[in-house]
Amino acid sequence: MSGLVLAGLCIASAHAAEPVLFDWFEYKGHDATFEQPLKPGQYRNPILTGFYPDPSITRAGDRYYLVNSTFTYYPGIPVFESRDLVHWTQVGNVIDRPSQLDFDGLGMSRGVFAPTIEYHDGTFYVLNTSVDAGGNFISTAKNPAGPWSDPIWLKSIDGIDPALFFDDGRIYLINNDAPVGTPLYEGHRAIWMTELAPDTLQPIGPRKVLINGGMDLSEKPIWIEGPHLHKRDGWYYLVCAEDGTGPQHSQVVARSRSIWGPYTPYEHNPILTQRDLPDDRPDPITNAGHADIVETTDGTWWAVFLGSRNYGVTHYNTGRETYLLPVKWKDGWPTILPHGTRIPQVVDGPSFMQRNATQAPLSGNFTWRDDFDKPELDTAWMFARVPKMVWADVTSNPGKLAIHPLAEGLDTLRNPSFLARRQQHLAFEASTSLAVPREAGTEAGLAAFQNETHWLSYTVQRTKDGVELSLRERRGDATTALASTYLPQDTKQLALKVSGNAGAYAFAYDTGTGWRWLKQDVDGTVLSTDVAGGFIGATVGPYARVSRDEP
Repeated sequence: MSGLVLAGLCIASAHAAEPVLFDWFEYKGHDATFEQPLKPGQYRNPILTGFYPDPSITRAGDRYYLVNSTFTYYPGIPVFESRDLVHWTQVGNVIDRPSQLDFDGLGMSRGVFAPTIEYHDGTFYVLNTSVDAGGNFISTAKNPAGPWSDPIWLKSIDGIDPALFFDDGRIYLINNDAPVGTPLYEGHRAIWMTELAPDTLQPIGPRKVLINGGMDLSEKPIWIEGPHLHKRDGWYYLVCAEDGTGPQHSQVVARSRSIWGPYTPYEHNPILTQRDLPDDRPDPITNAGHADIVETTDGTWWAVFLGSRNYGVTHYNTGRETYLLPVKWKDGWPTILPHGTRIPQVVDGPSFMQRNATQAPLSGNFTWRDDFDKPELDTAWMFARVPKMVWADVTSNPGKLAIHPLAEGLDTLRNPSFLARRQQHLAFEASTSLAVPREAGTEAGLAAFQNETHWLSYTVQRTKDGVELSLRERRGDATTALASTYLPQDTKQLALKVSGNAGAYAFAYDTGTGWRWLKQDVDGTVLSTDVAGGFIGATVGPYARVSRDEP
């Protein structure tokens, strides 16, 4: 098990059940849109595929650092590093100790919302809102790989999406919060600013509204959020998301000569959206917005932002992903994409982009395999909420993943014994090999998971009737058995596979004689964000559970 989650945890040997041993896990992605050839100097969008929403970016020297939301997944808030904005490597997590936050009792789309990362004078700052679990906080680090400080909770700062801005020796905090007085309509919010004390990072002085409602209050814009301040040529630019994080999502900008305003909106807002495109367009990208911009080493500007790759108009299992596009300055205003223009999936990269480097395993088509032969779990793995004990390790049985099954199922609001890896493609396969549990009451296999009320479990267990392989679906309040079969009584080793193609999923097994389908054409929209609700994407991975009761 990764050293990220060992500290302060109980040892899982307290469980009576034997561990379930997994030999390997393999993930393959093969989206048709990623087969489009690249010319020299081009890159693929999204730059981070799968559930990597709400990107924020900063530059430190010649390197760039990016963070994303993880909600109640743990470790939380991944930190990525790049030299060219295109090829990224995860170097750490801001939330990597169980003592920092606790998500028990929270739905999967609560927890840590949109983070912001800034670099100033040798220190990295990440700001975040831990929704329903503490509020707004700042964590700091000298090294972006960590260790990051425990949360520094911001007193008297409500709302979400905090960000920092450093200017003339002062530190300012901006964020989304309720407007002054009674909101005029559903979704009426405001962007506020206050100054922070440099030594304590706590608010000092008054808070002031910079933007009320949005760029044009008469049009009743909703959910002005994700604010970032930038300064260029004597102007302060306030760049925000507007109109929610769904299909109407957009990015807008206003500017002022004074940091405290008043801020004048750009007459050609929004500077980024996909809401003005037809729903029936092929290979649609929707939900575009929540951008952050950065000036690069060659003086150009670039934007990272979120978007979703849809199927069936409204469905997207891969969640909200991170995209990259150049920023063009026109008449003193930053612009990202002209109105009515589709987000391109192949783009000319920065002048300093690495040549002949692959974007895998964060973008494009690839095969990713974990043979569990490293001393720690790979950084691709996540836990649903913060584990309270060590139930997964790669050292007790070298070359294997040992999962000590917990009693918690996938419907829990605590931490189930499920290792999650992001689904990064509309068309994918995920497979594993495991030893069939010897003890009755222990089930193990694969799970395809969206949240505690929307998932598919594909597991094997020994029952009084033999070795049973079962596929179950959770959709809202109901758990349904979709298929089952009995394997030979002497089955000791088993390979399982789940494949998906947009909303069609299929489940296969191999006892050593080749793959056989248990069930095909399973409705995979149960894993779509628009069906399940919330803000996250689907994940898949090894799963085990112990129960003395029959399922």
